[in-house]
Amino acid sequence: MKTVVVQTLQPDSYNRGVKTPRIGIAAFLALIATLMFAEKHFNPPPAAQASTYPIHETHKNENVTIAVDPCDTPEKAGVFKVNYKGYGFYPVRLIISNDSDQTLMLQNLKIEYITAQKDKVEPASDADIYRRLVRPSKANNSDPGIKLPFPVGKKKQPISKEVRDEYESAQFLTVPVTPHSTNSGYIFFDLMDLNGPHPGAHLYLTGIKAESQELFYFDIPLDKPPQDTPSEK
Repeated sequence: MKTVVVQTLQPDSYNRGVKTPRIGIAAFLALIATLMFAEKHFNPPPAAQASTYPIHETHKNENVTIAVDPCDTPEKAGVFKVNYKGYGFYPVRLIISNDSDQTLMLQNLKIEYITAQKDKVEPASDADIYRRLVRPSKANNSDPGIKLPFPVGKKKQPISKEVRDEYESAQFLTVPVTPHSTNSGYIFFDLMDLNGPHPGAHLYLTGIKAESQELFYFDIPLDKPPQDTPSEK
């Protein structure tokens, strides 16, 4: 999960009791995020409105819905060229729909994957994914391939730019969600040591703010059976 920080310069008159609308800044940040990844070659299906996904939670008083779409089928995992599950990662698509008239600020967003045994895992960073792909010694060895009768060097070739572009551009960005819009992206949980995913697991999300007011937490179970991907808006 990434945070995009943009510094803006204001004229001297900015402090003379004039407030710049935050929606303008939010839209600018969203545009910057889009331009940053315009040249990337990762093109998942367009995200639908969050409430149309089987696994979602809606806060009616706050007019915000968050959906979780696990990549737990070959079709959903097929959006990636890399088999992240084989490296111990559990990719999940996160969709946030803001049906309110206020901008949602995500710079303090915290996401946890929590098992029924209360184990907690936060999303992997780009650096975490890179290290695993370059040195997959702890990854899934269910298909080890041919074992040579003599030792071989352990030096790994760097991963390709195409692979790095994929997971870097797939990551969910914590840019503002403007009113009546939907943001989406992928988060990767390193569940190798926990042998996940797990029955009874859920995602716990906190730190989302509507302007300066923090929203109530979202607690989304992941046990619902897989269903068809919703139609595009």
